[in-house]
Amino acid sequence: MTQLSYAHGTSATTLLGDTIGVNLDRAVATWPDREALVDVPSGRRWTYAEFGARVEELASALLASGIAKGDRVGIWAINCPEWVFVQYATARIGAIMVNINPAYRTHEVEYVLKQSGVRLLIASLSHKSSDYRAMAEEVRGSCPELREVVYIGDPSWEALIARATPDPAYPDLSCDDPINIQYTSGTTGFPKGATLSHHNILNNGYFVGELIAYTEQDRVCIPVPFYHCFGMVMGNLAATSHGACMVIPAPSFDPAATLRAVQQERCTSLYGVPTMFIAELNLPDFADYDLSSLRTGIMAGSPCPVEVMKRVVAEMHMAEVSICYGMTETSPVSLQTRRDDDLEHRTGTVGRVLPHIEVKIVDPATGVTRPRGTAGELCTRGYSVMLGYWEEPGKTAEAIDAGRWMHTGDLAVMREDGYVEIVGRIKDMIIRGGENIYPREIEEFLYGHPKIRDVQVVGVPHERYGEEVLACVIPRDPADPPTLEELRAYCDGRLAHYKIPSRLQILDSFPMTVSGKVRKVELRERYGS
Repeated sequence: MTQLSYAHGTSATTLLGDTIGVNLDRAVATWPDREALVDVPSGRRWTYAEFGARVEELASALLASGIAKGDRVGIWAINCPEWVFVQYATARIGAIMVNINPAYRTHEVEYVLKQSGVRLLIASLSHKSSDYRAMAEEVRGSCPELREVVYIGDPSWEALIARATPDPAYPDLSCDDPINIQYTSGTTGFPKGATLSHHNILNNGYFVGELIAYTEQDRVCIPVPFYHCFGMVMGNLAATSHGACMVIPAPSFDPAATLRAVQQERCTSLYGVPTMFIAELNLPDFADYDLSSLRTGIMAGSPCPVEVMKRVVAEMHMAEVSICYGMTETSPVSLQTRRDDDLEHRTGTVGRVLPHIEVKIVDPATGVTRPRGTAGELCTRGYSVMLGYWEEPGKTAEAIDAGRWMHTGDLAVMREDGYVEIVGRIKDMIIRGGENIYPREIEEFLYGHPKIRDVQVVGVPHERYGEEVLACVIPRDPADPPTLEELRAYCDGRLAHYKIPSRLQILDSFPMTVSGKVRKVELRERYGS
């Protein structure tokens, strides 16, 4: 009988029933003298006892400021220790932390503040070209529920902390209470606020950490943004639920600063999306960094090219590096490779199902589960599925069906061994003259071209075929980029004719989301005419 594309993660390790505050209290009591948080740029560092005290102080200050259980507290900031304090302090009092993308400008931040009803906004002062104070003051008047704005590194932050009282009255909390709203980067229209509970994100961080064997000996370098699940769940919560140390290398991603932090702090784990690892490996002085302390890490966000993975394992000493797949709405991880998986599984798949989670692959039209080895839409169910989109029941119902399955919008294939390959987004699939083309397959193939450093493939309109294949290429040597003729000759006889790119665009960089995903929709819009 044909085996269906369904799998569930059995485990002898039970789910945590804690709130985030209770879980942190346990870490503080167990490892009071171990380092919890290091901010490399400022040189500041905190043991678990000190970190717990700072969290309690801020939690007390928020209560004294009139923030109650269920109130929304916005955080619009670059990576810094205060971001982490806000994360745990809001969880301690049952306030709902609203993550705001640091790249947002006034139009976007105004929408998020109003849609979520933020009462207190905590923001950075400025970073690079972003003047957060000027933007916040501009929109403040049009956000009726916004009572106060506090700026990190400003007297207003110290004034907030000064409100703390010795014995605050904490509210009773349930692990199923909403604790976090994360706005997903919508490609059309306004973003949606995925609402997550203690149970969602604490367990996801914990089990991601379990699968890469975190202990209190680990030191986790986190160059990915905290505003995204990759930073605050897979990074922070995975660390604190195991007594490990969170290391902040820089306010935003900087490849040299990241490797310096790994070397200086003797980090055992490093996170990033493939483009981050590519940037680190391509540093002119890469070989000068001592990365021998590394053993593991997480690569997520997009598929990892084989050659990059080989170098990460061999030259960065990350023999146990793990690939994770997920989405904000699932807290985020549903699939993960294991420590001892081979190179092919780490580059050809996104792993197998996490403990206590179910996945299936269905026919997008009928919802019927597909046989293993055939493509369909990936769906996931379990503790990790969000409570819903904040105050948008209609959009929630579009994403989560009556059986509580989250529909990811990703096209995937489940192998016989239960490992899953992502073959593209339903909306990214190219249909050329009736042929279905998955960009991932072409990208992986083109990555082997000696003149190509990175590549993204998108479908663009074509009068005769409906769509044609455009390859957007970052060359290894900008002075000697590949030509379309070279590219087509490389593909000839090795790819089906309809998959061979008919157009080529040479670029310096790709348009990216802050979480490190390439904005293919922007590539299509920019070069599709």
